[in-house]
Parts: sequence; C-alpha cells; structure tokens
Amino acid sequence: MATTDPLILVLDEGTTSTRALLFGLDGAIHAVSQRPLAAAHPPPGWVEQDAGAIWAATLACARDTVAAAGGPHRISAIGIANQRETVIAWDRTSGEPLAPAIIWQDRRTAEACENLRRGGHEDTIARQTGLVVDPYFSATKCRWLIDHVSAVAEAKAVGRLMLGTIDSWLTYKLTGGAHLTDASNASRTQLMTLDGVGWDEGLCDLFGVPPGALPAIGDSAGYLASSDPGLLGAAIPIVAMIGDQQAATIGQGCLAPGATKATFGTGAFILTHAGDAPPRSRHRLLSTVLTQIGGRRDYALEGSLFVAGSMIQWLRDKLGLIASFPDTEALARSVGDSGGVTIVPAFAGLGAPQWRSDVTGSIHGLTLGTGRGEIVRAALEAVVHQIVDLAEAFAADGHRWTALRVDGGMIANDWLVQDLADMLGIEVERPANVESTARGAAMLAAVGAGFYASLEEAAAAMLPAMSVFTPAMEQGDRRVRLDRWHAVLEAALRP
Repeated sequence: MATTDPLILVLDEGTTSTRALLFGLDGAIHAVSQRPLAAAHPPPGWVEQDAGAIWAATLACARDTVAAAGGPHRISAIGIANQRETVIAWDRTSGEPLAPAIIWQDRRTAEACENLRRGGHEDTIARQTGLVVDPYFSATKCRWLIDHVSAVAEAKAVGRLMLGTIDSWLTYKLTGGAHLTDASNASRTQLMTLDGVGWDEGLCDLFGVPPGALPAIGDSAGYLASSDPGLLGAAIPIVAMIGDQQAATIGQGCLAPGATKATFGTGAFILTHAGDAPPRSRHRLLSTVLTQIGGRRDYALEGSLFVAGSMIQWLRDKLGLIASFPDTEALARSVGDSGGVTIVPAFAGLGAPQWRSDVTGSIHGLTLGTGRGEIVRAALEAVVHQIVDLAEAFAADGHRWTALRVDGGMIANDWLVQDLADMLGIEVERPANVESTARGAAMLAAVGAGFYASLEEAAAAMLPAMSVFTPAMEQGDRRVRLDRWHAVLEAALRP
C-alpha cells in the first residue's frame, strides 16, 4: 500500500455480509474484504444467524485488511457499524453464544407484541422510547431467548447471561471481554428512554430483561476500548460504534436538521436529522438517537421498510427472473410500464407507517400478457411507492423533505433513482462512492481518534461528489400510479 497516512479500519457488519474496509482521512477506500452471512428460517417468519459465524467472518475480514495495510501499525483506529436490533445471548464465562442470533427481520415475537398492545402498554413505550410495539425491536427478542432457550435461562439464573446487539458482540470478542454499546444502538432496543443515560428499570421490568446482562451505554465516537493484541497483531483503539442506518446518515453528510438520507439495502431506511431534541411522531414514524458524542445527543426521525434489496434477491433466487441485480435496470427499461402489475412487498410484514406484522406479500394485476419486465418493474415500483408514503408521513410530522440523498446496493440502478425523483417530485442525490454506512463509521472514528475536531470537519474532507437526479414525470402519470398502489394496499390491509 503506497500511502503512509493514518488509516481507519471499519467493520461494517450487515445482514447478508460482513466487511472490513480501510479508509484514509480523505475518505478514500484503500482495501475491502467481504464474506457472506447465511440466514436460517427454521419456521416461516423466523430469521436466525450463527453468532459464532458472524464473529469468525468479521475477524477474517479484519485480518485481511490488516494484511493489506502492511500490518497493524498502519491502522490508527477501528470503527464499527452494525445491523441494528439483532440480538445475541452469550455466556459471561466462556464467551460463547448460547443460541443463534435473532435477526431484526424476525417476527417470532408478534404475539408477545400483541399482548403488550392489549395490555395498554403501546402508548407508554412509544412515548418513552420513540418506537412502536413491533417484533422488529430488540426487547421482545431478548425475552423470547430467556423464555424459550434453556441455556439462556440457566445462564440468567446463575448471573452468567450477557445480552447485546451486534456491536456489543463484536466489541466483546475483539477486546476479550468489554461489554459496551453506544446510544444509537441502545435506542433501538426499547429498553432505554430517548433521553435516558442508561437502561430504564421500568422498561427492563416490563419486558422481563435483566439490566445486569446488558452492556454499558456510551458515546458513538471517542475511545471505547482496544482490541486484543493477539487478534490483529497489536492493540488498536476502538473509537466509533454506531448502528448502520445512523452511520449512513452521517456518511451522507446529513449533519444539520432537515437533511435526509435513504439507504436501500436488505430493507430501506430513511432518516431525517431532527436536531438535539427527541422528535415526536403522530404518524407512526420512529424517533431514534442519531449520535452521542461527548455525552451530547442528536436525534433523527426514521421510517423503516423491511423489504427492499431482499425482494430483488427473491426475484433472483426464488423466481429465477434475473441472474444478477444489474438485470433489474434493463428489464425495467424494456417495458413502458408495469402492465398494471402491483406488488405489496410484505414478505416480513409491513414497516412504517402501517406497522402490520400480520400482512403477507402479494402480487396483483397479473394477466397472460405479464412478463419478466413487468414483474421486475413492479417490484422496483413497490419500493418507490412505499418511499412516497413515508415522505407524506414525514411531511405530516413537520419534516418535509426538500431533497433526498440515497445509498445502498440498489441505487446503482439509474432507473430506480430517477423513478424516486419522479415520484417524490424532489431532487435525489447519489454519491459517487455509495459506501455511506462504512464512511459514516470512518468519519466518526476520525473524530473519535482526534484527527478531526468535529463531524463537519470530517465531512468536508471525506464526502464524495454527488450526482443529481431531477424529477421529470408528469403529475397525471404519478397520480395514476399512486392511486393504483393505494387501492391495492388498502385491500391487502383489510382483515
């Protein structure tokens, strides 16, 4: 590697893969290592991963990038970005997982959530945490593990149980025992109030989760711990830890109130910077901690879609309609419209703003004239239609989008990004380098290690150029599509 400048190692642990990237202080990426992560679906609605395999893949990727750097002495700091809400239980003594990781998409706790609603707890939980009652979040997953996995219950009984999200698990393994999380990840568990500094005793009691099993809550940037020198060849300081969607918001330069990004990965996640006070939604959007630095928090308003890129995987792996993701753009352009086909992509229920875990996916408007092009185009349109619904919910909450920055694997598709601009009626900006999640963690690590005094300074040095997509669709065409979408969606939502 030619550069002698400081390098930052980012561990970007996602749902379908884990990666390690080496960033320079100018935002350039010097090396990438990636390994896939398999998911299991024991019964329908369950989504699990092997926690040990997550760690092994992450360590292997990290070692690859250390070698690419020329050795651990070339790396100044580590930053971690992770899939959120996923829960792992492990043994305090052995350090080994006690059960598979329950992934954020998992719906096994739907009945427990319904019981909470019936018990009259939803309003209190939403007011305290900014989150709706849904299996998406971590607390009911923690309780399920305690109630249904004997090894977890036994560890709890003797005080050896440790519970955490992916950031906690990776930090524990990297350091040989530090049990930490940051406020952005803690805010997704439903066990911390939005303005609380630690785990809330009342919420932990409500969900039946022992606070002593949970990690300490700290900053998103600043010295957190150091890696075990036996793992990477030297003790490297871990100076950033953040949930992946918050990381992408930072990595897109959304550092001032009103700035909005959308990440299109396995799901789609839209965050609007809401300033230093927790936002309150009247339209079932989520309030979440964006970052905590030096004990000071910024917040975001969030809309979450459970299915985006995973629908493209479904088109490829289950239906065989495409060989790879780039095929979607050519097929969408091959037809003038979707031929009346509309897809409700509720493969894991519906996220914001409906929050209906009971709804399943469906395809409407099929005829003998329907072909691959129409179905693929309808799948892309389904993602866009949901984004438009979210834009209307944000506007109703007083956070109207004036522009949107996008990232994630799906938005390499120019047709999709233009359709977003057309259907939203605003400019959509796409960075030349779409690694926004990892870049956000690198920016935080650069601040945490003291290379930059603020995120604004880091952004000025590390953000890439943007391509701008301008709306060009006639309003009448837009209205026809949205009317058809809403008619189909309303029918799918009926009991």
